[in-house]
Amino acid sequence: MNHITKFAFLLSCIIILISCSQTKIKKNTRPNVIILLCDDAGYADFGFAGSKDLKTPNIDNIASNGVVFTDAHVSASVCGPSRAGILTGRYQQRFGFECNPDDTDGLDLNQKTLADAMKSAGYATAAFGKWHLGSKKGYKPNDRGFDYFWGFLSGGRSYFANKSTDTPENTHCIRENDQFTPLDGYLTNQLGEKAADFIETHKNEPFFIYWAPNAVHTPMEYTAEDMALFEGHPRQKLAAMTWALDRAVGKIISKLKKENLLDNTLVFFLSDNGGAHNNQSSNYPLKGFKGNKFEGGIRVPFVVSWPAEIKAHKFEGLTSSLDIFASCINVAGIPQYNKENYTDGVNLIPFLKGDSVGEPHAELFWRKDKMAAGRIGDHKLIKVDRLGYRLYQLEDDLGETKDLKETETEKFKQLKKELKQWESEMSTPLWTEGQEWDTITWLIHKDLYQNLEPKVKNPEQLKAFLNTNRSLNQ
Repeated sequence: MNHITKFAFLLSCIIILISCSQTKIKKNTRPNVIILLCDDAGYADFGFAGSKDLKTPNIDNIASNGVVFTDAHVSASVCGPSRAGILTGRYQQRFGFECNPDDTDGLDLNQKTLADAMKSAGYATAAFGKWHLGSKKGYKPNDRGFDYFWGFLSGGRSYFANKSTDTPENTHCIRENDQFTPLDGYLTNQLGEKAADFIETHKNEPFFIYWAPNAVHTPMEYTAEDMALFEGHPRQKLAAMTWALDRAVGKIISKLKKENLLDNTLVFFLSDNGGAHNNQSSNYPLKGFKGNKFEGGIRVPFVVSWPAEIKAHKFEGLTSSLDIFASCINVAGIPQYNKENYTDGVNLIPFLKGDSVGEPHAELFWRKDKMAAGRIGDHKLIKVDRLGYRLYQLEDDLGETKDLKETETEKFKQLKKELKQWESEMSTPLWTEGQEWDTITWLIHKDLYQNLEPKVKNPEQLKAFLNTNRSLNQ
């Protein structure tokens, strides 16, 4: 090989190396994405949301450096459907997933997930914690776009090792990918450590993490050390569990800081639905709780942080958890998934940067079996079979106490029409939660319609209620 040939060969190698290096740099300038999705957390149960008694310094720090939403909603008031909406960016009613599933049901296999999209763009993808979107072959996290999974397939489990459920065949057991693994320690702590480990492993490439702990969902379980910190607290159990949740979030954020990744990581923090009636949570000043169509069931604490691109502020526009999908695919540069062809969400990033003004959504809708709701501007309509309608104006009546359907007749007609049109575009639910829970939810709405404290919230109370109200038409 002569000198000219050697020089040409060497030059070609240098050009290839530079090209590869530039490609890698360009690839890694895309933000990492992390969704921090807590479970059944109350609207007012974080410091940034106004809590005075629960300590959440790490989560509050995300909020202080990010955007706090004041009018953000999830697409469902219960866990499974809400997660289906987040991970597809679509109203889950479009594909029949509007009620909580049992172990035999799952997310429609025709739906592409956010993990599918991010993986197609070269992101390393991982899911941690609660899945609740299917446990059969083809429905599990590793089948739905996630390279790595550490968590459980069902809708809930103990926070500690449990002999009755921790067996390879049980959907409540902990799995690493699809292999049974024993739980060693307190689950919330473990989930924080596992996510930090994934960041360590994938710090040199873009990654997408869906971190979905079961905290603060029942059972109310905690470590003795955390309980001791809140001795005498009126909500001691929740305070201890929330402290552990915050600590796990801090573990993840600290790892991002250590690896100099925080500035270019897009972080979403939210709850999957409103606080539940049985975990000491507070949705103040909202009416209702998990499982119903009042604001306490669907309006959630919601924060977005991306320090390199978005300045800290409050955002008051009407927002949905469906927007997470649209926002992620846009920052990741995935053109094949766009609003016209796929998602019901809106890319929030231009709104948060000030490039777009106004409301991300002019309207939002909800439905769970026999109950539905619609929102246009500040007006909200709730519809329940055999109970009729309620119309509220949220700007003046956030607690949804004054029914306006008799006085604002035109707005009532408009919302009825729009809700009916939206429902006509949705699919029939593939399953419901059964007569028992359908009856409980109906009775809860009946009392809330009358601004009363619900008398029946669980199967035991339903049994007692029916024994004294045998004439109730179910």
